[in-house]
Amino acid sequence: MQAFSLKNQVALITGASKGIGFSIAEFFAEAGAKVVISSRDQPTLDQLAQELRDKGYEATGIACHVGKMDQLAHLVSETIAQYGQIDILVNNAATNPTFGPIHDTTLDAFDKIMNVNLKAPFELMRLCMPHLQKSTNASVINISSVGGISPEPGLGIYSVSKAALISMTKAFAKEWGDFNIRVNAICPGLIKTKFSEALWSNDKILQHTLRQLPIKRIGTPEEIGATALYLASPGASYTTGAVITADGGLTI
Repeated sequence: MQAFSLKNQVALITGASKGIGFSIAEFFAEAGAKVVISSRDQPTLDQLAQELRDKGYEATGIACHVGKMDQLAHLVSETIAQYGQIDILVNNAATNPTFGPIHDTTLDAFDKIMNVNLKAPFELMRLCMPHLQKSTNASVINISSVGGISPEPGLGIYSVSKAALISMTKAFAKEWGDFNIRVNAICPGLIKTKFSEALWSNDKILQHTLRQLPIKRIGTPEEIGATALYLASPGASYTTGAVITADGGLTI
């Protein structure tokens, strides 16, 4: 067995036009997977998919706004039309339109966060299930957050959504073991991405965070990509329901 080979497998990755999502796509493609990268902007996806193909990888970009449930069905059907199978699903797309006290979160912001961060992964997992059941190495990876373990200041409802995603990961893992589908979660800490720029670009917040870390630096998207590769690979064939932190030791 090639423990970390994804040869002949198809991986669907949301929120994959930058940061953690694109890093995961690169790791998977290098391991031999055919990758479908998804985000809202088709021209950007076309450019990124071409960059991957120029490296000799197999990649396609399919636009989808995961907060719109009808678009999720289209994403899955287009993936099947292109490659005929889905072996790996990575729910990485997330949103956080608000930063500040939890009681200042509007209902509109609450709904947007829950739709993108929780409802979309739920629906995509349901839509992908018939295809995952046919795979010999079916794997779902939900990208949660350390905020899902312990709420982060200023990110109250975002943290709540990520805690719910962890719980949902475990619920699916318990039930989907019967179908030989593994379901795991990754909880990144502070990673240097555009999504988290409001945190690492603020020197006061950054220094406060670094003081709490045994590994005193910000993480990289590549470090999450490598963690995802493990969970997607045959090397993790006995791992399901796991919640893996990649946070420099923040949650110790």
